Amino acid sequence: MKPDIHPEYRTVAFHDTGADKYILVGSTVQTARTVDIEGTSYPYVTLDVSSYSHPFYTGKQKVTKQDGRVARFNQRFGANNLKAK
Repeated sequence: MKPDIHPEYRTVAFHDTGADKYILVGSTVQTARTVDIEGTSYPYVTLDVSSYSHPFYTGKQKVTKQDGRVARFNQRFGANNLKAK
């Protein structure tokens, strides 16, 4: 590797402000802010959404039922509706 061209890789504290959780991850992100967590100072970056607050990961996502063309066809003309009269 070439010297002096790579950014510094270190542990960074990402703060999910919606869930008020901290995530410690190795990163090269540049920031001027720091935060003390358990007596250690880390570079600090805020997040709006993470796996702690995203509806998909928390199980609070609402799924609307959308039937496709095949399901609608079977609903209208399925085996139960084609009985001989």
